[in-house]
Amino acid sequence: MGRSREDISYPARLELARTPTPLEPFKRFGDRFGVDLYIKRDDLTGTVLSGNKIRKLEFVLADAHSKGADTVLTCGGEQSNHARATAIAAAQLGLGCRLILRTGDPAHPPSPEGNILLNRMCGAEIVWITPEEYRQRDEIFAREETALRASGRKPYRIPEGASNAVGAWGYIRAMAELADQLAELPGGATQPTTIVHAAGSGGTSAGLILGNLLLPGVNARVVCINVCDDEAYFRRVIGKICEDVVKRYNLKISFAQNRDIEIIDGYVGRGYALSQPQELELLYEVARTSGLFLDPVYTGKAFFGMTAELSRNPEFFSERIVFLHTGGIFGLFPQAKEISALF
Repeated sequence: MGRSREDISYPARLELARTPTPLEPFKRFGDRFGVDLYIKRDDLTGTVLSGNKIRKLEFVLADAHSKGADTVLTCGGEQSNHARATAIAAAQLGLGCRLILRTGDPAHPPSPEGNILLNRMCGAEIVWITPEEYRQRDEIFAREETALRASGRKPYRIPEGASNAVGAWGYIRAMAELADQLAELPGGATQPTTIVHAAGSGGTSAGLILGNLLLPGVNARVVCINVCDDEAYFRRVIGKICEDVVKRYNLKISFAQNRDIEIIDGYVGRGYALSQPQELELLYEVARTSGLFLDPVYTGKAFFGMTAELSRNPEFFSERIVFLHTGGIFGLFPQAKEISALF
């Protein structure tokens, strides 16, 4: 017998997400490729807190609370879903929030639309920096922390995507939740299942991989489709998070980068948050034919990659596939012009 979700000892967590999220059959596209396709609806973890980030923030913000922080400091792209979730959760908890966001021209930041609008509405301070400066974000974090402390505040640093050893617990917990749902399907949790998801900062992937190792009664294969950088980068990032979790929390599992991390590279396209026409066409088709909205930055690229692999080989994954919908709907609005050209 494998462990059950009750056997896993979790760190402190704040209840911020609407969980469990549904596991829904997606027959229209599953039938197209001859597979049993399901969508794990983590876009339904909340309304403005929609998406995968809030699962990780439940653990990270509990840690911030335990350390007496009154302000959270994090980073991301100009339309970062993580930054938006952090800003809104901070407002709900009565915390200050400062966001370090990269944009092409910080002297002329983007208009307040999509996630930026929501950040502004809930009172987050935004520090705009260039993509080049973002590569040295640890130095900028340190500068902003010093400034916050000098003003009498107690900052808590949250890495990009809340992707660290604390945040990964959000998707260890999600994996246990999914295991319960798989057990209710025909074939149960022991039927071979491939979990496909977008990898952007590595924390969601690390949590799923570790959760899968902690629940050996689940016959799952975790597959990441990277939306930026490359396979080598994500092996390092995901591997480090997994190793940190195992060491910090003394998990009694065997983790090996080469064995346990599976990445499908080749679907970054034009780059992070940049869409190709065929990606947007699929995103539009999914919405038009099923009422399911993918986002152009993460789930749109991952779903495009998954269907491209299935087109080449319907047996590439397994007969049963779970696509993890990690949210990001607000990322559609800044690309409205490109998407509306398809109507």
